[in-house]
Amino acid sequence: MRVRVATTALGITAALLALPACSAGTTAAKHQTPASAWAGKPSGAVHKPAALSSAALESRLLNQSDLGSGYLPKPQRPAQHDDVTVIGCPALSELGGDAATGGTLTFPRKAKTAFTYGDSSSEISEELYSDTATKLSAGIGRIFDAMTGCPTYQVVAGGTPIDITAQKLPAPQGLGDEQWSQLLTYSTAGRGTVVKQTAIRDGNLLLIVSGAPALVDRHLGKAHAKATATG
Repeated sequence: MRVRVATTALGITAALLALPACSAGTTAAKHQTPASAWAGKPSGAVHKPAALSSAALESRLLNQSDLGSGYLPKPQRPAQHDDVTVIGCPALSELGGDAATGGTLTFPRKAKTAFTYGDSSSEISEELYSDTATKLSAGIGRIFDAMTGCPTYQVVAGGTPIDITAQKLPAPQGLGDEQWSQLLTYSTAGRGTVVKQTAIRDGNLLLIVSGAPALVDRHLGKAHAKATATG
């Protein structure tokens, strides 16, 4: 099954940015986990704090000082709208272009940053969104469910075929109200890249940290603490 979409999926976008980076090696084998990995439920709390502005979210992103030595800001690329063909993933196809292009995450209040580490072979990115808990939960949940609904599929971007495997990972416990995590492995032209993505919804905030698995694990707690700090 094929579906033409305007741009790339949430995880595919990360892969296209990271493909020249780290090699898959044996990383994926270290993350073999049971299929069940999502955790948490939408909060039923009555209190609904106002959504934060993009400027407020920007101030809550990790910076070089937070990360420590060896990290350099990665210039953000302009939004790309090249056609991408998704092959062999009914879960993405059934939800249509909105899910396949990550459209459900186009919340108006958002901020993003990205860094390279060491010799630039490893990267980490952070995204923050703010909206109602219901909208955030539905938006990120649909994307993760669609992507991991297919163990393997392929995209063709700019004429380049990319083989993708998606695997649910154990969600981080003790952070926020809802958590999602997955491991994405991309293979093209004989090269492999592993990207870990972890998302945490905490009230009216959604945090997504993506990149080299070791860097995501190292900085996830710090990113959550800064994003949710009220002082």
